[in-house]
Amino acid sequence: MSSQLTWYVARSAGLVAWCLLTASVLWGLLMTTRVTGKRVRRPWLLDLHRYLGGLAAIFTGVHVGAIVLDTYVHFDLASVLVPFASSWHPVAVAWGVVAGYLLLAVELTSLARAHLPRRLWRATHFASFPLFFFATLHGITAGTDAHSIAVRAIAVLGVAAVTALTAVRVSNETKPRPAPRVPLAA
Repeated sequence: MSSQLTWYVARSAGLVAWCLLTASVLWGLLMTTRVTGKRVRRPWLLDLHRYLGGLAAIFTGVHVGAIVLDTYVHFDLASVLVPFASSWHPVAVAWGVVAGYLLLAVELTSLARAHLPRRLWRATHFASFPLFFFATLHGITAGTDAHSIAVRAIAVLGVAAVTALTAVRVSNETKPRPAPRVPLAA
């Protein structure tokens, strides 16, 4: 077995985690905006959104675990759990650490959604936006594949899609709602 296996696992798991996170954010935005004509409420669509988010969390765990096991850079637990504790690109790694905590918060509160006040769940779920931003910053500043044309293209497309759907979502939320119709007296 190659001594670089953990390095390849860390890199690939990080890329897959970011793609799954992007897909989950996009899917959530597609469900809550009216881009498709109306707000979508099918249970399997929500399940797919949750599944993508859960897979993103799993692959993030694989990414972090492989980084700790890798012997080239020597990340210890403090490096992956405490922002700015890493001796290797501390700011770039800090973006990933913060993104990891946000991902954990979003996923755990989503799993406990039935037992939480809606307002708390919703406020925590909105952390998906900074989570996506921080994970993207981490990938483009710490990722060794960030200079690859394919990775750059995927990142640009992902960021553009999330930005566009976020703009649609914000514009839908700020539009005045029509007044309820009052039936005319007979």
